[in-house]
Amino acid sequence: MLKYFKHKKAIMKKVLYVLHQKTSVAGDVGNKFKNRGFSADIIRPPLGDILPTDLTPYSAIVIFGGPMSVNDDEQFIRDEINWMKQIIESNIPFLGICLGAQILAKYLGCDVVKNKDDLAEIGFYEIEPVGEGDNIFKKQNIFYQFHTEGFEIPSGCELLARGDFFKNQAFKYQNCYALQFHPEVNFLVHLRWIFLVLKKKPTVLFHKGSQNLFYQLFLRFKYNKSISLWLDSFLDNYLLAQK
Repeated sequence: MLKYFKHKKAIMKKVLYVLHQKTSVAGDVGNKFKNRGFSADIIRPPLGDILPTDLTPYSAIVIFGGPMSVNDDEQFIRDEINWMKQIIESNIPFLGICLGAQILAKYLGCDVVKNKDDLAEIGFYEIEPVGEGDNIFKKQNIFYQFHTEGFEIPSGCELLARGDFFKNQAFKYQNCYALQFHPEVNFLVHLRWIFLVLKKKPTVLFHKGSQNLFYQLFLRFKYNKSISLWLDSFLDNYLLAQK
């Protein structure tokens, strides 16, 4: 009977995903949480979904990326920025990926800006670990990126990694981790993104600074497994270890 209740408690863990397009998926982040016994709620604020005011059902919250800018004059962007106050006060482990990281930085009072030479990071790029990042990124420091803007580091935050085109790549603030790169993108999601972008706005893939598509796929084969293993370690030893 005790085993039953322990199992029941495990499967009742829940994570909240905030996605920004109808076609968006949680990718490997979703797979990893599911493998750890989490159920998931998904909301898409640009499509009219309302951000929850009661966060008590959730053991973790993830805001993913999207094609929009945190600087856009959109109500859902403002709502997500303001919502960060509740997330931080809740002390629930939070992960911001790309746009999600920029939303956290914006809430904390920092600018999110383009590269001074109008360079993009679309492909696989090396990051330089800093401070506690030496441990977090010890076994993996090359990640898939897809962005044309980057965040400044807010006051009181711990910088975890730097980059060449965009100097700030990861930081921590209280219960929050912010990553400019995309560890959720696995091989299938990567192919899906390429197909969707080629269909909707192919010029994005050829922005100055972007990697050749064939080279990206070569690097995907090379790093897909090690990034997946890194994500396992990050979730278990850092994000979820906060609770």
